[in-house]
Amino acid sequence: MKEASLYDRLGGLGPITGVVDKFVGNVAADQRINGRFAKANISLLKTRLVQQICEATGGPCKYQGKPMDIAHKGMNINEAEFNATGEALGKALDDSGVAAKEKNELLAAIGSMQPDIVGK
Repeated sequence: MKEASLYDRLGGLGPITGVVDKFVGNVAADQRINGRFAKANISLLKTRLVQQICEATGGPCKYQGKPMDIAHKGMNINEAEFNATGEALGKALDDSGVAAKEKNELLAAIGSMQPDIVGK
């Protein structure tokens, strides 16, 4: 029997939106990375993150933002900042009660974007 998509195992759009809300709060509280988001349109950021996670996990959404390498061009994000952002997402997943298997799958999917984000 085929396993359900990660999107379905996460519970769909509602729980993903909740994780994104917690993630953005974690980023805002983290002195290592919150400056990177100081001028961001938070509402649009949340929308794009939900779209991105939904699509990456096999959901029905389509990410409508810029490709990661273009979105992060000129930002010179370093590996420590990328990792801190991943920690913020991991904490949001933990705080949302996401099981370890699904958490690790989602973090791996997001982590695969590192070459398009770090050092651009």
